[in-house]
Amino acid sequence: MKKFTYEARDQATNKITKSTVQADSEGAAANLLISQGFTPLIIKEQNNSDSLIERITGKITTKDKIVFTRQLATLVGAGLPLSQSLSTVSEQTDNKKMKSIAQDITATVEGGKSLSESFSKFPAVFDPVFLALIAAGEVSGTLDEALRRVADQQEKDAAITSKIKGALTYPIIVLFVILAVLAFMLFTVVPQVEKLYHDLKRSLPFLTRAMVGAANFLASYWWIVVILLAVGAYFFTQYLKTPAGQKMLDTIKLRVPVFGKMFQKLYMGRFMRTGQTLLSSGVSMLDMLRITAKAVNNSYIEKSIVRAADKVKGGKALSVALKPEEFILALVPQMIKIGEQSGRIDEMMGKTAKVYEDELDEQIRTISTAIEPVLMVVLAVVAGGMVAAILLPIYSLVNGINV
Repeated sequence: MKKFTYEARDQATNKITKSTVQADSEGAAANLLISQGFTPLIIKEQNNSDSLIERITGKITTKDKIVFTRQLATLVGAGLPLSQSLSTVSEQTDNKKMKSIAQDITATVEGGKSLSESFSKFPAVFDPVFLALIAAGEVSGTLDEALRRVADQQEKDAAITSKIKGALTYPIIVLFVILAVLAFMLFTVVPQVEKLYHDLKRSLPFLTRAMVGAANFLASYWWIVVILLAVGAYFFTQYLKTPAGQKMLDTIKLRVPVFGKMFQKLYMGRFMRTGQTLLSSGVSMLDMLRITAKAVNNSYIEKSIVRAADKVKGGKALSVALKPEEFILALVPQMIKIGEQSGRIDEMMGKTAKVYEDELDEQIRTISTAIEPVLMVVLAVVAGGMVAAILLPIYSLVNGINV
C-alpha cells in the first residue's frame, strides 16, 4: 500500500483535518476518506524514502508493541469501533515505523479484513503467538481481553530477557576494563621498559620480551588483526543464521555448565506461560502446541514439543507425551497431569511458569553475585601479570647496578 497525506473537511463538524492514510491509489484514499465522513480537499502521495538515521532510529521495540497493544485494548474495551480505535492509537504512536504499520492495519481493517489478518501482514513485528491470541479473541468476542493478554505476555518475556541482559552487563564492562588495561600497558609502559634495556644493552626477561613482541606486532599489523576479527565475526554470525549454526548454538545453550539449567528453565517458563495464555484464550490444544513450539525459540525444545503434539494427536494425554522428552523438565508433565485431572490445564501451566520464572530470577541474582569476585580475581591476575612484566626487569636492573 501507498501512504498519502491529506487535507479534508469533516462533514459533521465542518472542521479541516490534516493527517495521513494508506491506500492502493489516490482514488482509493479518497473513497476511504469519504466513507469515514470526510470531504477530501488535497491528497498527495507521501515520499517513503526514509534517511539512514530514520531507518536506524525507527526500529520497533518490544516497548512500542506493548504500548500499542495496551492502548488498543483500552479503546476497544471502552466500546469504540475497531477502525476508530486503530486510527486513534496510530495518531498517538511516536515511533514512525510503528505508526506506518498501524495506519496500514487500519486501512486493511476498513477494507473488510479481520484484525488478525491485518496483523499477519507484518510477521516480523507480530509473532504467531500474537496472531493466535488476536484470532481467538475475535472468534470469542473478547478482543479487548485478548489484547491485554498479548500485552501481559510481551511484558513477561521482555522482563525475563531484560534480567538476563542485566546479569551480563557487569561481566562485559569488566572485560572491556581488562582489555583497556592491557592496551594501555602494551602501548605506553612496555615500550619505555624496552627502550631502557636497549640503552643499557641488557636482555629483557622472557615475560617482558613476549609482551614487547605482542606490542610491536599489534602496532605494525593492527589493521590485519582488525580485518581478521571483522571477517571472522561476519562469517560466524552468518553461520549462526544457518540451520547447522542455530543447532550448534541451541546445543550450547542447553548443555553448557551452570547456564544450561538456566536456559532450560527459561524455555520451560516460556513454553508454559505461552501455553497458558493461548489455552485460556480458547486456542485448541494442538494449535497451542504448534504455536508454542515456535515461540520457545530453541530447535531441540521445539522438536520435543512437536513430537508431543503428534502423540496428543494420536490420543495420548499431554503429560504422558511430554514425560519421555529429554529437555522437558520433570515438573512440566507433573503439573500438566494435575491440570488434566482437575480440568484446569491452563491454570497449572501458569503456576508452573511462575515457579520457573521465580527460580530463574533467583539463579540470575546468584550468578550475578558470584561472578563479581571471580571477575575481580581475573582482573587482578591480568593486572598482576602486567605489573610483573614491567617491575621484574626494573628490579633486575636495580640489582645489577647495586652489584
